[in-house]
Amino acid sequence: MERRDVRGHYEELAAEYDEHWVYDPNYVPWMADRIAEALRLGPTDRIADIGSGTGLFAREVVRQVKPRRPVLCVDPSEAMLRQLGIPPPPDLTPVVASAEDLAEGRASLPYKELDAMWLKESVHHLADPAHTLRGLVGRLAPGGRMLVVMLPATIRYPLFEAALARFEELQPDPADIVGRLRAAGLEASLTHVEHELRIDRDKYFGMVRARYMSLLSTFTDSEIEKGIEEMRAAHPEPVLVFPDRFAFILGKRGGEGA
Repeated sequence: MERRDVRGHYEELAAEYDEHWVYDPNYVPWMADRIAEALRLGPTDRIADIGSGTGLFAREVVRQVKPRRPVLCVDPSEAMLRQLGIPPPPDLTPVVASAEDLAEGRASLPYKELDAMWLKESVHHLADPAHTLRGLVGRLAPGGRMLVVMLPATIRYPLFEAALARFEELQPDPADIVGRLRAAGLEASLTHVEHELRIDRDKYFGMVRARYMSLLSTFTDSEIEKGIEEMRAAHPEPVLVFPDRFAFILGKRGGEGA
């Protein structure tokens, strides 16, 4: 297995990252709506998207919620954050920092405290989830909310078998994240949401070749090509239809507004 260089992976993917998520025009608005609903976001909230990448979901949350203060897009990749625009739009503020930087107080933010933050499909990149999540909880205002959006321990994607097996090997269990948030002092709960994806087969194969999931960066070029041939044989249908299921772990801090 190749060692994963997560930051390097996203630096290379930055320019075309959004293309891998707009295959279904309903997906981004649907996910942003689920995030806003779970966090009960309102216009007065101080909000951060931790691991925001290009701000794809933050941008849509802004459109739906219309917050009075900019949403913070926190990501360690400058290349990803540059996709917000130069200069960025006034309702999105890029912050070049990792979740660990934020948790350890190495990153300064324009808000002393946050009312709401979410981490979408980034918790598996944390080297020490318990420590980092506890530090992020410390950034929440009384009554603040944290949402961790992640894939479940198993997925039903039309990937090749080695990729699915490696996913199960590397993916944290959502139940463990619930425990981490509770240990950090939050009232935490776990729910699931699901969205049906329909993607042109050849487009999906191209996404796999471009390593649209960081998991795929652990495979060599030859392994990816071999995997695509396996997928081609297993899926002769021109359109792939499969469920995209997510675990939503919501943590709430006690105090005002809780």
